Amino acid sequence: MPEWWTYSAEDFLLFSPRTYWRLIERHNEALWPAHVLLLLLGVAILLGLIRPRPWSHRAIAGTLAVLWAWLAWSFLWERYATINWAASYVALLFAFQAILLALIGSRLRWSLSWTGRAPVGLVLFLYAIALHPLAALLAGRPPRGAEVFGITPDPTAIATIGLVMMAEGRWSWLLLAAPMAWCLASWATLHSMGAPEQWVPLGAALVALIPIARRRTARLPSTEHS
Repeated sequence: MPEWWTYSAEDFLLFSPRTYWRLIERHNEALWPAHVLLLLLGVAILLGLIRPRPWSHRAIAGTLAVLWAWLAWSFLWERYATINWAASYVALLFAFQAILLALIGSRLRWSLSWTGRAPVGLVLFLYAIALHPLAALLAGRPPRGAEVFGITPDPTAIATIGLVMMAEGRWSWLLLAAPMAWCLASWATLHSMGAPEQWVPLGAALVALIPIARRRTARLPSTEHS
């Protein structure tokens, strides 16, 4: 029996890279042309951040809640769980995130500012909406393998991290736990498959630590120096 240190990350992968990417392609084929609607929805969220209305804060939180619940069922439960038994448990995490977005997100102020962590959040959101779908092409995969906001988890989690970094209000940091956990899990999966875009979800998860670290720093008691 091989010693544990002789195993690599690939040895723990439950499926082949080809199976995983084919699953993404089949998911896209089944939902097309909903991708166009979801991209337009991303643009609508951006407009709501730039020029917020009295109702736009709840609209953004509600939209994210619906998307996370939708991904819990359509991608994780219906598709990903067929090749990865753990996906059915992750679906519960996504459903819980949808509940948190509905309860906490509706009380936050979702708007764009150019101070603090908000610009970094904007970059993440724009990347998830406009650039992440191109990762498949850059990696040599066909366009039908593109990962789109609201259709697949990676860009949705990255966009959510960006949006939460632009939000203001109590308990907003709680909304970072699920997308950060998914990004770390996605990085582990992509790393095992040797995918070139593996560093994107890892980077997003590390960026998510910024508001958490700032919150902890703000709670530290101040000290006086003589």
